[in-house]
Amino acid sequence: MSIDTLGWNPSFDDAFRPYRDAGRIPARVAREDKERYHVLTDSGDCRAEITGRFRHQVRSRADFPAVGDWVALEKQPQSDFGSIHAILPRRSIFSRKMTGSTTEEQVVASNVDFAFLVMDLGRDYNPRRIERYLTLTWESGASPVILLTKTDVAIEIDSAIAEIEAIALGAPVHAISALCSEGLEQLDPYLGVGKTVAMFGSSGAGKSTLINALLGEELLATRELKADGRGKHTTTWRELIQLPSGAVVIDTPGMKQVELWADESSLDSSFDDVARIAARCKFADCGHSSEPGCAIQAALADGSLAEERFASYLKLQRELKYLHRKQDVRAMLEEKARWKKIHMSIRKHYKQR
Repeated sequence: MSIDTLGWNPSFDDAFRPYRDAGRIPARVAREDKERYHVLTDSGDCRAEITGRFRHQVRSRADFPAVGDWVALEKQPQSDFGSIHAILPRRSIFSRKMTGSTTEEQVVASNVDFAFLVMDLGRDYNPRRIERYLTLTWESGASPVILLTKTDVAIEIDSAIAEIEAIALGAPVHAISALCSEGLEQLDPYLGVGKTVAMFGSSGAGKSTLINALLGEELLATRELKADGRGKHTTTWRELIQLPSGAVVIDTPGMKQVELWADESSLDSSFDDVARIAARCKFADCGHSSEPGCAIQAALADGSLAEERFASYLKLQRELKYLHRKQDVRAMLEEKARWKKIHMSIRKHYKQR
């Protein structure tokens, strides 16, 4: 095993220099299970946990190691266990809002070069979900690649490709069948030595089947679809896997909810067509409803902008504004709690004098 084939590059090497001087070694997080980690190094794989000092320094869940992270590891002699002292700066971060009422970032995968957005051409087909994944991917810093799977059982493939290409705005779209190994050669440019790809999509979309096809062996378990055509959960954790091509792939569980963790600039990247039309409105603060000279309403009227496309844009925009309001409230409460702790510490100090 070589860290070069795991995605190590000169920028990581520069960032690692102070840790090397302290006797640490670089390792990449391959799996995480309740703050226990499986990491890969030049000398093989091992188990690891973060140090007490590391734990004391983290401020949120996103500060903990995630699958794909490069970390500074202290390997215990004659042991398959190590301690994680630090995370190297992340080149890309694919995050979403944690499910539930908690307003907190969940890092799904890091240091990803290409995000494979996997959607099958059957019951899973949903262009609106792809718009969500594209927004998260543009925010992450990775390059999106859309994979339409199960062409062996699909109909109207060409019309589906055209519909997805219309919303992909330059992101590559490939139609494949992993089960029949059809079209997989289209993925070769993304799977070079040292590249990292991550699979995102619904349960049953064919992510594990695709990884098995790329591996050339049945390493990951796959399951038949339910009677209603919906996917079953097969992958239950995120895991980094080495491919024969020299690339690594991060397999992720199917996401029931794709909750946004992004800003509006990423939304504009996903809806560049809407943003360009809106720029032609007569008024800069146009609400795109009944204002005179509204380019959006004109485009909706002449059919150059689909109503469902604009409705999706408005829905995601509302979600992001709500998310940002909750983030502001959380930041205010955290700052208030921090100053309360400082004042209590000061009072305790003077009482002890």
